[in-house]
Amino acid sequence: MTNQKLLCHVAYCGLYCGLCAHRIRIPQQASQLQKSLHEEGFDNWYQYVPDLKDTFPPFWQFLQKLTEIDCTCRTEGGPPECKIRQCAKQKGIEVCPRCKDYPCTLIQSLAEHYPTLIQDGKRLQKIGLEKWVKEQEERAKHGVVYADIRYPWKT
Repeated sequence: MTNQKLLCHVAYCGLYCGLCAHRIRIPQQASQLQKSLHEEGFDNWYQYVPDLKDTFPPFWQFLQKLTEIDCTCRTEGGPPECKIRQCAKQKGIEVCPRCKDYPCTLIQSLAEHYPTLIQDGKRLQKIGLEKWVKEQEERAKHGVVYADIRYPWKT
């Protein structure tokens, strides 16, 4: 498999998109909630509840949008002003663990919230991108997402 194909689900920082709750868990849960609401008739029943008449249609649209999330931090996902992405592009590197300065202060700062980030990056350096992606895919098969091990953003 080519590097470009492998990298399509690897953020510049070294996080694997297949372990992102925004990409995996949230769309699945939104879809399940939408299905349950539909099976219970809520997609029409809301019309008979005055408090829901105005709020349910936008909620339903929002729920639908959540089921369609398919971002990648390599292109449109993540914060638009991501300094890590900007730095990697400026240096012409595909993924931060391949940088001679790894782990830099930007990565160390992100690792305060993603405790496996630096070790995963070192693992990528050791075994190479192809084997590393396969290991991440195995994690994903077991239902692991970063949200399960991530530290809160607000402390």
